[in-house]
Amino acid sequence: MAKRDYYEVLGVSKSTTKEELKKAYRKLAMEFHPDKNPGNQEAEDKFKEVTEAYQVLSDEQKKAQYDQFGHQAFDGMNAGGGFSNFNYEDLSDIFGGGLGDMFGGMFGGGGNRRQGPQVHEGSDLRYDVTITFLEAAKGCIKEAKYARMAHCKTCKGTGGKPESKEESCPMCKGSGEIRKVVRSVFGNMMQSSTCPECNGRGKIHKEKCSECHGKTIIRETVTKEVKIPAGIADGQRMRVSQGGNAGPYNGTLGDLYVFIHVKEDEIFERHDNDIICEVPISYFVASVGGDIEIPILDGTTTMKIPAGTQNGKVFKLKGKGIPDVHGRGHGDELVSVFIEVPKNLNATQRESLEKFESSLKGENYKNKTNFFEKLKKRLKNS
Repeated sequence: MAKRDYYEVLGVSKSTTKEELKKAYRKLAMEFHPDKNPGNQEAEDKFKEVTEAYQVLSDEQKKAQYDQFGHQAFDGMNAGGGFSNFNYEDLSDIFGGGLGDMFGGMFGGGGNRRQGPQVHEGSDLRYDVTITFLEAAKGCIKEAKYARMAHCKTCKGTGGKPESKEESCPMCKGSGEIRKVVRSVFGNMMQSSTCPECNGRGKIHKEKCSECHGKTIIRETVTKEVKIPAGIADGQRMRVSQGGNAGPYNGTLGDLYVFIHVKEDEIFERHDNDIICEVPISYFVASVGGDIEIPILDGTTTMKIPAGTQNGKVFKLKGKGIPDVHGRGHGDELVSVFIEVPKNLNATQRESLEKFESSLKGENYKNKTNFFEKLKKRLKNS
């Protein structure tokens, strides 16, 4: 289901002040708070939705990104619109002391709704790669070499020495949670947070792994082949599934997002899937016509220039442009010709050109003739 507009979620406009935004969020957060709606999944989802909207719109940088790109500004990167990244300490400024901690405990560690061992998710990573214009047009394979966090192979993600036994965590007594009562505008509430000693597992190894020192993950350098499809454009990104960081305790792997940067080309300019190139032709060819060699993505080809071609004339080569990245055909190549006027004529060349010019009549310069006729008419009537 598509996300709703953040302004619509909070019932505010783009010109709303920070105080008005805070007031609107406070009202909705109090209305949908799960502790005021026990067992109501719809209320909890709405609470998360309004909190995510407030997270973005209350941050000037994130708000600017959202106003320009919408939800796409944060897709897949866990870097803006994700509820899990909300700074709950900020809520103390809105609701009063202690409530930010309570919210963080409720949604960060599962609160009193915790079921079984906590699954630790790995984070996503970003990798930037620069390719040439022709590589983008034809597709290519690039190697991405980067560092990431991986599951420790020595302890197999347990954090303990091989053959060592786990025992109940002394801090949380095996529950995986630390609970305490907090006072808030809603009354006394039970706050639950993930046990920092066992990371929510309820068990620990007394004898730590010598490789990862109990962290269960280690830093490694990996090299992955990234197949870049033909037709990809500058600024687009690709997702490499499970190419990101590993979550601790054999948690899931995040994804790798490869951002594409395409160098400018000396010959071609891209517009959507069409390519444009400017080709110089001589005064003679423009006048009498002829065949010229022009560049295409696969090399060169010959194109016929008709007699009397004017400066700036655009010729279309159907299907010679960029292939659609989704496989929906090709764009066109647009060839714009410009007439190069000869310079540094010697006396003989100049004399020949003057004789040629004097032999031409008005019909050879229709645009010139029409222009001066219009000018004479204006001067006569002024």
